[in-house]
Formats: sequence, structure tokens, C-alpha cells
Amino acid sequence: MADPRFFSVAGPFSVGEIARRTGAAIGGAGNVELLLRDVAALEAAGSAELSFLDNRKYLDEFRRTGAGAVFVQPALAAAAPVGATLLLTEQPYRAYAVAAQAFYPEPPPSPGIAAGASIDPTARIGEGTAVEAHAVIGPGVEIGQRCLIGANSVIAAGTVLGDDVRVGANVSISHALIGARVRLYPGVRIGQDGFGFALDSRGYVKVPQLGRVVIGDDVEIGANSTIDRGAGPDTVIGAGTMIDNLVQIGHNVQIGRGCVLVAQVGISGSTRLGDHVMIGGQGGLIGHLTIGSGARIGAQAGIMRDVAPGETVLGSPGLPIKEFFRQVAALQRLARKKDG
Repeated sequence: MADPRFFSVAGPFSVGEIARRTGAAIGGAGNVELLLRDVAALEAAGSAELSFLDNRKYLDEFRRTGAGAVFVQPALAAAAPVGATLLLTEQPYRAYAVAAQAFYPEPPPSPGIAAGASIDPTARIGEGTAVEAHAVIGPGVEIGQRCLIGANSVIAAGTVLGDDVRVGANVSISHALIGARVRLYPGVRIGQDGFGFALDSRGYVKVPQLGRVVIGDDVEIGANSTIDRGAGPDTVIGAGTMIDNLVQIGHNVQIGRGCVLVAQVGISGSTRLGDHVMIGGQGGLIGHLTIGSGARIGAQAGIMRDVAPGETVLGSPGLPIKEFFRQVAALQRLARKKDG
């Protein structure tokens, strides 16, 4: 059970209601009327709790679980303990996520302007928005309805935020147009100067960064991540993209829809990602590349060339997955010969 000091549980919900919300079929003991009061891991769940199995690694825990109901793939249903009600779906983890959102809905912001917040008289704040202590909202800012602006955050002149945007504490935003339902976690920096300099024998000459950051709907940007504004063309983050903590996105980068960037990814200026690209932790991309839609880039990969749509690359420099593992196997053979 989640700590009630931090999380408030809703419900209870019947098995039938959970099935309706998630699209799962009811199997096993089939107790449609069973009331579920919370979610829990397989090994800890009790008879009034909901759990899930999404990985065969946890089959033993599934066989022993005391959960009242479990999301599970039909192919694994035979391993269920006697008496368990099953919620059958090909995507148990996704179904669990939908159910967990029902049990733990995100509380809406408490509308109002906290003492100490500074709001320019020309800024427009939508109905139902909350502005927390010591936030600063500059001239000409437009903030949509039901937004949350966290403590000590700064929204600079001209910035536009859509409806239902959540801005964490100590965030700074400038030169940005941000869509609806975007979430910015604490410490995010959006719209600062891109890293642009012209070389000169007498030193570096800074290139004015005259673009913006344009962020689509339903984007999440993790804590302490930074997104530079464009130098002339905009930096663009496509709708539905998920960005983890400590990610750096350079100027003029264009990221498609539904991409996933894991912690400490760095993308250099003017690189373009198609839709649904996935980059593992600490992946690094040089500038001016094109990464095709559906490409997958492994953790700690160093990408120095374009990546074709749907291609999977690993290593540094990044190589197609089959070539990478052939090289690994060859090195292992050489090492064994040397040891012999």
C-alpha cells in the first residue's frame, strides 16, 4: 500500500469496473463483483488488491500470489493460483497502469495565486490555474486553464502554455510555445541560448540564438533536463514524447512524436529524430544527423552517422546490432586464444 502521507487512494472498484476501464476479459475464478481496494506487487498483494504479471521471470510469484485479481496474458493464465480472478489481456503492464491511475488519480491544482508570486499585469492566467509561492510570470505570458506553476519557477516574457500544463518547482521557461497536458519536472530549463559560436583567431564570436522551443501536447520532460532554443529554426519536441531526467537537447534539434529519451541522453544541434525513436541511457548523438522513425539506439551508444528507420544500433561508434555482436564475439574469441 502506498504511503498515505503522500498518496490518496480512490475506489474501491469492482473487478467488472476494472475490466471495463482497461478492456481486459475476466477469467480464472471470475469474481466480477469482487471489490478491489488497492494495487500491489504480486508477492505483497492481498485478497482485496490488484496486481499484474508482465514478465515470465515472476511466474513463481504469480503462482504464490494472494492477490484478489491479476492482469495476465492468456498464455500464462494456467499458472494462476486457485481462487484468483484473472483480467486477461495481451498488455498486462499497460492495463495495470490504467487501473493504477484510477486508484491514484492525480489531484487537480488548487486554483489561486500564492503570496509572494510575481505576475506581470499583462500576463493572462487561465481559469483554475494555481501559481505557487515566489513564482515569476513575465509580461505577455499566456497560461491555459487548470495549470500548475511550481514554487520559484520563472516563466519569461511571451511564453505560451496550453491547458493542464504542470510546471514543477524551480523550472525556467523562455522563448517557448508549449502544448496541452505537458509536464515539466523540477529543475527543467527550456529556451536558454543554444551553444552556438563562430570560430575566430581572436576568440569565439557568439551567434545570436533567434529561434524558439516548440513543444507538442502530452510531452513529459524529466528533472533537470535542458532544451536549448533554436538558432533561427526552432527546436521542436513532438507530441507524446517522453524525456527522462538529465537529458540535454541542443539547438535546432527536431524530435518526432512518441519518442523516448532515457536519462543522460545528449543530442547535438540540428539533429532530427523521426517518430517513435528510442534512445537508451547516456546515448550521445553528434549534430546534423537524421534518425529514422522507429530506430532504437542502445544505452551509451555514440552515434556519428545517420540511422535508418527501424534500425537498432549499439556501441560507440554506433553499429547495427548484428554487426556489433559479431565484433563482440570476435573479440571474445581473440581473448580466449590469447589466454590459451
